[in-house]
Amino acid sequence: MPRTAKKVRRAKYITIYSPFVMKETKHELVGEPVETPQGRMQWARCTRSRQMQLVNLDLIENELDKSRGVLNISIEDAKKYDVHENYQVGDIIYHPVWQDVGIVREKVTISNGMNAIIVQFQKNSEKKLIENLQQ
Repeated sequence: MPRTAKKVRRAKYITIYSPFVMKETKHELVGEPVETPQGRMQWARCTRSRQMQLVNLDLIENELDKSRGVLNISIEDAKKYDVHENYQVGDIIYHPVWQDVGIVREKVTISNGMNAIIVQFQKNSEKKLIENLQQ
């Protein structure tokens, strides 16, 4: 049987303040960074508590105090997802059915010509959602 090369995923880690453990801990960066007007955003998962938080990579790289790059996102701060709304890359949205918060990574047109957004969610990983649905 021929051997196939396995794709090795190399994890990248940063040390930032975890509000769940209440001290600086090692965090694994999850998914790909998203370019926004505020800078590059990416989810980071605490290796101790397994809780995820959205971080601004540009602020972390430029600051000595790395905790300033952690974005405190609450459901109230996020836009509630609605198929009739239009979203921009970098928008933080809340999906009420999944009770999950995510960041819009990309805007695409799907095969039937409809608009969609690719969202990196905190719990549900990456999902493709319909946007700007005309009634």
